[in-house]
Amino acid sequence: MIVAKFGGTSVGDAIAIRRTADIIKGRLARQPVVVVSALAGTTNALIAAAEQAAAGQLVAAITQVEALRARHLDTARVLIGTGADADDVAAEIAMLFDELAHLAEAFSVLGYLTPRSLDTISAIGERLSAPIVAAAFRRLGIDAVLVDARRVLITDATYGKAEPQEEAIAAAARALIVPLVQAGRVPVLGGFMGATKDGVTTTLGRGGSDYSAALFGAALDAEAIEIWTDVDGMLTADPRVVPDAQLIEHIRFDEAAELASFGAKVLHPNTIAPAVKRGIDVFICNSMRPEGNGTRITFDAPTFPVRAIAGKGNTVVVKVRSPRMLGMPGALRAIFDVFARHKTSVDVVTTSEVSVSLTVDEGQPLEDVLAELREFGDVDIERGKGIVALVGAGLGDSAPAMAKAIAAVGDTRLHMLSLSATGINLTMIVDADQVQPVMRRLHAAFFSPEAA
Repeated sequence: MIVAKFGGTSVGDAIAIRRTADIIKGRLARQPVVVVSALAGTTNALIAAAEQAAAGQLVAAITQVEALRARHLDTARVLIGTGADADDVAAEIAMLFDELAHLAEAFSVLGYLTPRSLDTISAIGERLSAPIVAAAFRRLGIDAVLVDARRVLITDATYGKAEPQEEAIAAAARALIVPLVQAGRVPVLGGFMGATKDGVTTTLGRGGSDYSAALFGAALDAEAIEIWTDVDGMLTADPRVVPDAQLIEHIRFDEAAELASFGAKVLHPNTIAPAVKRGIDVFICNSMRPEGNGTRITFDAPTFPVRAIAGKGNTVVVKVRSPRMLGMPGALRAIFDVFARHKTSVDVVTTSEVSVSLTVDEGQPLEDVLAELREFGDVDIERGKGIVALVGAGLGDSAPAMAKAIAAVGDTRLHMLSLSATGINLTMIVDADQVQPVMRRLHAAFFSPEAA
């Protein structure tokens, strides 16, 4: 059994969905379970419509809703044509868009959105795409059956970034998915969304369809998890920043996880964790070029000092200084407890006897965090920073690689420099406008023909 997840561009229109069906036809012997994202751009449009409605712009919101309705109905018509399946899908689309229009009117009256209501809105994209894909597969000769992912992906009630309940997911997968696969059918589920044990819709956060696929793969003890997207696989850098970035055909789990956490857009940061627990190979493939090699992620990939370079902006540095921290047992634990209580994720940390510096993503709520941190001492924040990370399983054991990295940075100011405890990741905090230039210099140092 395999789990194959198709992103928004891989199900973006009728042509893309037909291409996806061809991919699945070639994998029927491997008993595929299919996970699909919303049609490309749908989730952003849904959230924009909700925000417009809450801001009192109901006409604009309804206009956007109707444009989405027309797009989904047109896609279904092209793929499914006429008949009972077509009627059922059209009725489902109409029902969901009527629900969406009513929600927009409610938001307009209330004048605000709650995290729970945003999850309800955001999940509609996958609730629309999965029935269309399942029906299209059937029309194209695949014995596909729609499974409501909310009946399988059970989560807590942390709306916007729900926490999966893995034992409950495994039990539901055994009850609802395994019998279908054993009967030779192809289950099709929407990614990204789940539900509480009481049936309230939740989401895993943006990019969560990858995570859904990994959770289903772990629950089903799948042979492999395939992430189908619009790029050839994981690259040595973001090709939008480094045009000559190279395909990585084989990479270790820990390297891939680090790259995802530090800005590699091709993979959701949480995707790797469920696969690692079960030792399930993950493949990243291009649905527009299915004949390509893609990237294979396993435990036993070859070791290199530097495997790839990642970067991201929108980083805030938080500095806490206090002489009282000198020799004070538990000081660091108390500081990190503050971030944990406020569900604020920390990326990079450096410490001394009387200070700690750390980074968080811009946009996370910091007011309450900073108020509590001031109980420990002086607190400063520095905005407008970015992270550049060199990732390689052999990095910590390679003094020449470390020296080459520092030399490549040149006279760019480093605000923080941190080598991970495992030696797999050298992280540099620079001014945000220096992230891309530093990435290009590092890539040239390690991956250009002259560097070979």
